[in-house]
Order: sequence, then structure tokens, then C-alpha cells
Amino acid sequence: MKARIVLALLLVVLGLWTAASFLPALIWAALMAVALWPVYLAFAKRVSGGPSGSAALLFTVLVALILVTPIALAVYEVAQQSNLLADWLKRARESGIGVPDWIARLPIAAESMEQWWRANLSDPKAATEWLKSVNADNVSELFRTLGGQLVHRLFLLFFSLLALFALLRGGRSVASRFLETCDRLFGDAGEGLVEKMIDATRATVNGTVLVALGEGLAIGIGYFVAGVPNTLIFVILTTAFAMIPFGAWVAFTVAAIITISEGGSGIAAAAVFLWGSIVMFAGDHFIWPTLVSGSARLPFLLAFVGIFGGLAAFGLVGLFVGPVIMAALLAMWREWIFRPIPEA
Repeated sequence: MKARIVLALLLVVLGLWTAASFLPALIWAALMAVALWPVYLAFAKRVSGGPSGSAALLFTVLVALILVTPIALAVYEVAQQSNLLADWLKRARESGIGVPDWIARLPIAAESMEQWWRANLSDPKAATEWLKSVNADNVSELFRTLGGQLVHRLFLLFFSLLALFALLRGGRSVASRFLETCDRLFGDAGEGLVEKMIDATRATVNGTVLVALGEGLAIGIGYFVAGVPNTLIFVILTTAFAMIPFGAWVAFTVAAIITISEGGSGIAAAAVFLWGSIVMFAGDHFIWPTLVSGSARLPFLLAFVGIFGGLAAFGLVGLFVGPVIMAALLAMWREWIFRPIPEA
């Protein structure tokens, strides 16, 4: 028995070490499969009368389209602006950069900003000194590096979708085997522990998506009122980036800058930034933890620690893994510590 345990642990360690590069993709696939399983069952019932290989494939393709479309839009916008940025840097080093008209329309600090611009960027020598560490070659190298990272991330995304298809196609079999393993390892408490983890996973994923949609639509209303150029694209990007920590902040900050640079008023740009800040602060610090804690039956403090602590410990995937860990810890504590002792 001791030899079997040692061999099993050794094989688990070797398996994890072998699959280390693909573990994040597998975790993402498992999270999506657990969160989307009820939706997939309803979809499969309408398409083929129940779960099947064709229904799993079609559902995976739909998920891929939903995930890839915002990424493709963002990459397209970055690619469109990369050449313009390189040309702008070359012109800045050769002839300096004139003060833009939109600086005079800033609601605050317009005069001091204009003076700083004339002293540092309008003069070619000052601009060359200020931009010494930033040149077109560095920008090109940066975009080449980002391109390599993008290819790697797209491959991991493809692997996640492939794993999602496999999990959806054999979902019932995988779930039953997993429950049997938990029952054998942990006894009767194993199934309850798994149920708590599944509830926390669905609550976190669904809460993140719903809050991101709400934040994107609310900030998008501000875009329409303020007259932000390319409003629809900014609404899509803000909604997609709202699922990433601090992503929406970048989106509506860029929207405010473009608004004022394209001839909009400084008050409108400041209102876009202020409205976006209010929406994101309320959504990320109150609505999101409350929604996750209520659905997963987690106390507010544990949900808050799980979300942001998981993000700090595990990166982006920790956004979903953290609450699952907290839910499992709470379930184990309630089951094993507060379980009533049967009377003799």
C-alpha cells in the first residue's frame, strides 16, 4: 500500500510537471465547462435533442466567436495605430511636436500643460532629448515582441477551446468519474465539497460576465452622451476589457483622450473619465463581490479576499480560482469542524 501511494504521488507530480505549460489553458477550459454547462444543456436540447458531439462542437465554435471577436478588434486597432506611432516619433525627433489645439480646451491645467509642451516637445532638440529612450526601432521591437506573445496566447486559447469541446462532449462521464474519485478519497463529504466548488465557479464566472456587461453598457451611455468618436467600438472594447482588472479604466481613459483630441470639449472628456471611474468603482468593489458571495453562499469578506487575493496570487485565472478555493475551504470547515457528533 505504501508503494502504491508513493507511485501514485510520483505519477501525479510527473503529470503536472509534463503539463505545466498547458495547465492555465486546462484550468480556463474547466472553468468555462462548469460555468456554461447549464447553458450547453439547453442549447444541445434545442439543436440535437440532447448532449452530442455535434452540439458540443457547434457550442464551442459559438464560444470561440464570442471570445475572439473583441480580441480581434483590439488587435486590429493596435495594428492600425502602430505605423502612425512610429512615424510620429520620427517627426518628433526631426522637427519637434507642435502644441495640439485640444490642450487649450482642457478643463484644468491647460496653461501649465501648454508651457510644458513648448519647453519639452516643440523644440526639436528638447524633443530628441526627451524621446531619447523611445525611438521607432524600439517601438518596432516592442510590437514584434507583442506579436510573438499574441501568437503564443492564441495557441493557448485554441488549446482551451479544444479542451472545452472534449469536456462538453464527455461531460457526464467526466463528472461521474470525478465524483467517484472524491467519494473514495474524502468519503461522503467529497460530493458536498465538489458541489460548493461548482457553485462558486459558476457564480464567479457568471458574475464577472454580467458585471462586465453592465459596466460596459453604463459607460457606453456616457460615450453616446459625450459624443465619443467611434462610440460603438469603444463600447465593445470597454465591455470586453471590463472582465480584465483595470482594463476598462484604460478603455475609457483612451476614449476621453480621443474625445478631446478630435475636437470635443474638455468638459465632455472629463465627464467620460469621471463617469467611468464611478461605474467601475461601484461595480468592482460592491456589485461584483456581492453578486459572487450571494450566488456562491460566501460571506462578503471571503468573496472579496478570494477575488482580489486570487488575482494577486495566480494572475488572471486567480480571478475565478480564488473564490473557488475560498468556497472549498468554507465547505470543508462547515462539514468537518461543525458537523454534529452522533450520539452513542
